[in-house]
Amino acid sequence: MLCAAAMLSLTTGARNIPLSAILQSLTAYDPTNDLHVIIHTLRLPRTALALLAGASLGIAGALMQAVTRNPLAEPGLLGINAGAAVAVLLGVSLFGLTRIDQYLWFGICGAGFTGVAVFLLGRGHDAGVDPVRLVLAGAGLSVMLGALSGIIIINAPAEVYEDFRQWGAGSVEGRGGPILIALSVSLMLGSALAIGIASGLNALALGRDVGRALGARPVLIWSLACLAIMMLAGGATAAVGPIGFIGLVAPHMARLFSGPDYRWILPYSALIAALLLLLADILGRVLVSPAEVAAGIVATILGGPFFVYSVRRFKMVQL
Repeated sequence: MLCAAAMLSLTTGARNIPLSAILQSLTAYDPTNDLHVIIHTLRLPRTALALLAGASLGIAGALMQAVTRNPLAEPGLLGINAGAAVAVLLGVSLFGLTRIDQYLWFGICGAGFTGVAVFLLGRGHDAGVDPVRLVLAGAGLSVMLGALSGIIIINAPAEVYEDFRQWGAGSVEGRGGPILIALSVSLMLGSALAIGIASGLNALALGRDVGRALGARPVLIWSLACLAIMMLAGGATAAVGPIGFIGLVAPHMARLFSGPDYRWILPYSALIAALLLLLADILGRVLVSPAEVAAGIVATILGGPFFVYSVRRFKMVQL
């Protein structure tokens, strides 16, 4: 299904391209053929970015739900989106950065610093990381950083708003090679960390005391999970902007196929989230064609009903 969606992404847009032209461009690229140029310079990078960003958000969402023991957790909950947004705004307004490959690193650093701050605020003195305290710290920091973003935008030149607008809507359009390389690196590092602690997450899902009895080290596992979340959600947010609900929906869908084992939840979440974000981007191209709706907006519209359903189904006593 993921391959079919990828091919659909290559064919769909303001200019529909036949499958035969896509196959020909992949096997015998002709730089004088405008269809081949569109595929290689626009459609392929856009499709790859949606897949990479979606996979990053899916794994990050599964990790966050495991660490916080909160079925409603998603990458925006710990302030990752808000931290990346503030850092991007500062890079554009203070340093005059205009290309996304320049302020991508500001977004990653902002997400990382925010993750560290939330992790430190979520510590319960000598008791280690408290999942409930972690959620509250992330929510509070998100509100503060959101207000700071508004202050920066209001007092910045008009061009800052224009540069930030597309990124802030959550779009995979118009990104190039440097973005794909950086996101690929963050995805590989973050997913390697996530897979490495999957068995420990399974043990801690039974409870902290039982997990320790099984040999798990809660503080180490939570620390590595937070580091992985920073790289995965931070890299995705810096690359394509704040996209909500993908990291919330994908892990729940993954559990339908994998059960409670995080060794399978994590890869299934990556695949499902990649598919969801790619489908959201495709739908955004056809809803108001020839204009487009950002994938982040489509994901929010479609994810809202699922969030309401999740709130009604899962009780906060499960934290």
